[in-house]
Amino acid sequence: KNGGTIGNIYSMGLALQALEISSRFYAPRVWNCAQAFAVVHRYDYRQPMPVTQVLPALLGKSYLDAGSMPCPPNAGMCPLIPGPRLDTARNASTITVHYRIINSLQGQHFNHNITVKVPAGSKLLKVLKVAEKMKPDIFSFKTKDYSWGPMVVSIHGLAADSKDRTYWQFLSGEDALKEGGQHGEAGGTGGSCYPDLTHTCPFAAGVGTYKPHDMEHIVANFTTY
Repeated sequence: KNGGTIGNIYSMGLALQALEISSRFYAPRVWNCAQAFAVVHRYDYRQPMPVTQVLPALLGKSYLDAGSMPCPPNAGMCPLIPGPRLDTARNASTITVHYRIINSLQGQHFNHNITVKVPAGSKLLKVLKVAEKMKPDIFSFKTKDYSWGPMVVSIHGLAADSKDRTYWQFLSGEDALKEGGQHGEAGGTGGSCYPDLTHTCPFAAGVGTYKPHDMEHIVANFTTY
């Protein structure tokens, strides 16, 4: 029903590991995971946690195999691999991003916007930091770190609350953000999903991974789930 996605894109690694290990105990049988693996191969994982979960599955292994893998005590360390050379000309360029925060849900409503310039290739989190530096009394924000990256939990002094089922939803115009700086196809609740809502955001990106493009309109909307 979900085109091969099991849960959401971030749960795919553990799901495929579970299918791999369960095939040894049920029947036994071989699960047809071609469609699910196709989803993983097409996706550009950027956060360390989902990468570490997907890699074993791609090798036909699971975390349960880690204890049986040979690791000689005298094994040498892997040599360092030089990183890619930076394109200084490209990184020196800047982009313009229009950023708006909206609360029409609780307390005193507000709708503020600002235009900021950030280096090309910057993450959305950089946009928020620049906006806060320019107008700290309006665009102040707080984040909370999760294993999947930072999540915005408060903007302009208005905090998300699980009891009220409120959170800050990030959009590009009216579309949900997607990993890698794409938008418009994810659906669900947008780029900064509340932790309890990850199942409704199959391909959503967060402020720590999304890369805005030039002249993009980013909206942070205080809403409910």
